[in-house]
Amino acid sequence: MSTSHPAYPAPDPRLSINQATIKYADLATALRVTTDAGIRAIGLWREPVNEVGLDTAAKMLSDSGLRFTTHCRGGFFTLPAGAERDAALDDNRRAIDETAALAAAGADGSTAVLVLVAGGLPEGSRDLAGARERVRDAIGTLAPYAESAGVTLAIEPLHPMFGSDRCVVSTLGQALDIAADFDPEVVGTAVDTFHIWWDPQVHEQIARAGREGRISTYQVCDWKTPFPADVLLSRHYMGEGIIDFGSLTRAVVETGYDRDIEVEIFNADIWSDAPEAVVARTAAAFAATVSPHLPAPGTFE
Repeated sequence: MSTSHPAYPAPDPRLSINQATIKYADLATALRVTTDAGIRAIGLWREPVNEVGLDTAAKMLSDSGLRFTTHCRGGFFTLPAGAERDAALDDNRRAIDETAALAAAGADGSTAVLVLVAGGLPEGSRDLAGARERVRDAIGTLAPYAESAGVTLAIEPLHPMFGSDRCVVSTLGQALDIAADFDPEVVGTAVDTFHIWWDPQVHEQIARAGREGRISTYQVCDWKTPFPADVLLSRHYMGEGIIDFGSLTRAVVETGYDRDIEVEIFNADIWSDAPEAVVARTAAAFAATVSPHLPAPGTFE
């Protein structure tokens, strides 16, 4: 029986724990601590799923009673034509299959969303525009396969500091420009506060994403400086940094978005904490910073 942590109120029913937030927890532990905290949804990562095998992971998810919100991650296909690019596309097809199977195994309200991180500049290249076009081409190659599987490919723009090594798609507008070539049920976007808060067009682009029906997932965590040496691990609990979750959350809600909201945190200190404590603190931070800007849960009850 799921219970909320005694130190905190019951979690918001729209909260989803992205497994990256409790990175060192294996799949069984991640499912257990999430359900024990009274949280109703989880986003999974491919590595822990593949550790146990897809069939086993799907059964574990089904037994947990949790909704499945996203699968992370596909992408990394900015390489020019060749064997490595072909291998990346094949791996993305496997990720699509995983996403479909896990969404089918999750509780009612699960979504078949595969988050795509485009990839950085190939070694020795300075052709940013060309790399973005290869992202568009790769998604065009994968879109029919995703559509047949009932999976939405969610392009996630990453902050420009990741442009060289992780993601040449840096703004929500750029992601939407790529997605515009495809049906919204097949290609959408991930709206992640850590990556987009700085964009002077962020509210305009969130509204555009809503009009186009392309907000596939909304993810939250905070931005705080100074950064650690590895800037990838610079995310924080909501409320510890400078992101305005009120205005961003209201902008997303005003588009009609009513799905679960993931908390995705990469932070070495948080990862070293007990997963039960991290989940409880995440729920409390969500309640303080995001929940006040959401409408009544409605169908999430």
